[in-house]
Amino acid sequence: MYVLHKLIEEAPLGILVTHGQSGLDANHIPFDLDRKKGEFGTLHCHVARNNPVWQDIATGEEVLVVFRSADAYISPNWYPSKQELHKQVPTWNYLVAHAHGRVTVHDSEAYVRRNVARLTHVHEASHPVPWKMGDAPKDYIDAMAKAIVGLEIGITQLVGKAKLSQNKEKRDIRNAGETLIAQGDEQIGQAMLAAAAKP
Repeated sequence: MYVLHKLIEEAPLGILVTHGQSGLDANHIPFDLDRKKGEFGTLHCHVARNNPVWQDIATGEEVLVVFRSADAYISPNWYPSKQELHKQVPTWNYLVAHAHGRVTVHDSEAYVRRNVARLTHVHEASHPVPWKMGDAPKDYIDAMAKAIVGLEIGITQLVGKAKLSQNKEKRDIRNAGETLIAQGDEQIGQAMLAAAAKP
């Protein structure tokens, strides 16, 4: 579970998939993960009040959030075995986490302020001069807080999916991973090298 929590924290822009009164919908939202709340953790986020998603779903409904960490096109030319047998085709590799859970709608200014403060703290921490909510005029922040609604998702199932050419020979996985790293796709390339190193 640690690996999937880490993936979510490093790629926090999730795709929230809902099936509400209006049917299937998908919203792209940055999430904050609380690892300690619940068996698998809890996700927190907020949406604009004029986004219909928070009214389209009801507290307690099942939702899915998809987090995509890395992905890359894989050319068959990167497989040494292709040069010998010519029996390879292109593919696409990826690392993702699927968080299934039940949603709670928080039309609460206190909740959204906590959520915004936490997201801001996490994502501003690496900046030389981190922005904080107190940097903006109070009446402006008050108006912004009233314009958003919070969503909390208690994770009931956390599933990782990794396509790393696992069905190929180790030399093919290794060479494709090294090629990806050389062209700047470090994360997926390193994951492929780790897969190739497994017994």
